[in-house]
Amino acid sequence: MHAPVLVLKDSLKRESGTKVHHANIQASKAVADIIRTTLGPRSMLKMLLDSTGGIVVTNDGNAILRDLDLAHPAAKSMIELSRTQDEEVGDGTTSVIVLAGEMLHVAEAFIDKSYHPTVICRAYNKALEDAIAVLEKIAISIDVNDRAKMLGLVKSCIGTKFTSQFGDLIADLAIDATTTVGVDIGQGMREVDIKKYIKVEKVPGGQLEDSSVLKGVMFNKDVVAPGKMRRKIVNPRIILLDCPLEYKKGENQTNAELCREEDWEVMLKMEEEWIESTCMQILKFKPDVVITEKGLSDLACHYLSKAGVSAIRRLRKGDNNRIAKACGATIVNRPDELQESDVGTGAGLFEVKKIGDEFFAFIVDCKDPKACTVLLRGASKDILNEVERNLQDALSVARNIIKNPKLLPGGGATELTVSATLKQKSSSIEGIEKWPYEAAAIAFEAIPRTLAQNCGVNVIRTMTALQGKHANGENAWIGVDGNTGEIADMKERKIWDAYNVKAQTFKTAIEAACMLLRIDDIVSGIKKKQAPGSQAPSKPQIETEADADSEQILPD
Repeated sequence: MHAPVLVLKDSLKRESGTKVHHANIQASKAVADIIRTTLGPRSMLKMLLDSTGGIVVTNDGNAILRDLDLAHPAAKSMIELSRTQDEEVGDGTTSVIVLAGEMLHVAEAFIDKSYHPTVICRAYNKALEDAIAVLEKIAISIDVNDRAKMLGLVKSCIGTKFTSQFGDLIADLAIDATTTVGVDIGQGMREVDIKKYIKVEKVPGGQLEDSSVLKGVMFNKDVVAPGKMRRKIVNPRIILLDCPLEYKKGENQTNAELCREEDWEVMLKMEEEWIESTCMQILKFKPDVVITEKGLSDLACHYLSKAGVSAIRRLRKGDNNRIAKACGATIVNRPDELQESDVGTGAGLFEVKKIGDEFFAFIVDCKDPKACTVLLRGASKDILNEVERNLQDALSVARNIIKNPKLLPGGGATELTVSATLKQKSSSIEGIEKWPYEAAAIAFEAIPRTLAQNCGVNVIRTMTALQGKHANGENAWIGVDGNTGEIADMKERKIWDAYNVKAQTFKTAIEAACMLLRIDDIVSGIKKKQAPGSQAPSKPQIETEADADSEQILPD
């Protein structure tokens, strides 16, 4: 007998073969099961407690998975899925995980029969191509300017969320906001930048019904000298600055030697004159509001308030950009370069209001604002956070439709149609790939099945009835009504989904399933290599802060 050869070190653990496949599939199914109950309008909420005792109550797939701390590598990559889905299209975060989990679940049977994973992946990719083709076929285009259609669409996409009990409220906010900031970029395309130009301000207090989309912006600041400066100005002329209105100190320590006492006065006078001349340059343009991102000295404040100008200082860069977009001003870096065209005249009203115990400045009633603020009011912080999450989803959906105005039926109808068509096609596929292809077709049914489960209806009966309706790929619009669990025509019930959300869901889910199936070896316990030639340090080394490893520096 030959002595066994040790290749790997003792500290390394290696699992390979089907054992890894089963472990990965189990882990992914576990993740899918965590959020399976949050799919659909009758979904359950999850409550997450973190170590500091903060609570998150939500049913947004991505928000739940983001806060989970998982040990298994495959489960971690499942979480990445919902994150990419959220970043790409903003909706369908739950569906993508459920679908990927189901795809892996049906693959398990083939791995037991010792199918090769690449065969399964090949079949899956074929199924994906055909599924996207089916989506193309049953999609219908809509007119973006038809508000009722848009409302129905956004409502059905966020009907699964907590705020659906407030009717059209969130959907209205989302459509208003996205149509406001949409910019035509030619060729009939519209670009909507949600992140930069739509700001959500959460102010606890009041009722949810008081929430609104402002035709302009608001920010959490008061004027510099509240007693002297006006707090309400109609049709203000606004100047936005990006430079400090205070005397600039030397870059690093500057020593000035003064021999005579008069020189000191001269220096002070120079500073004052500089500030005065700067303020005069600004006042030449007769502004009503001056807003700067940096500091504003007392003297400058005096000159401005004497001229009846309201000033606001230390504003965030993002807020400043939004104001510029809203009222048509240009942000100026040096006061001496000001031009008439830089003054923003598009706003109808500048007002500082007190909400709760904080002051907020509003610049509203803008003529053609390209930025806006969504003001959310609500009873408590938790509710507001949840409403904000839902609003983000709604905004993404509205943006997707404006970008690609195509619709698909919701309520699992799309998945059933895809499933039925793939089942038909599978008979024409030759060779060993036929079976995994058919299994992928069946896996698509996970979505309507989960919907039916969450409604609490008889799952088997509902599913057989639906499969019967969809048998030959016809009746593409029949699905489960998520509220009642009835089988209904999605067109009549106005339950829609955006095309690119669905397409992205299918692509992400299948590609992820293929990736996890192709892992056949997990080696764990790998240590970071030391540089060759460097022996382990014998005496303790003293590290300075500069060369310490970031992980080693303990948080304060």
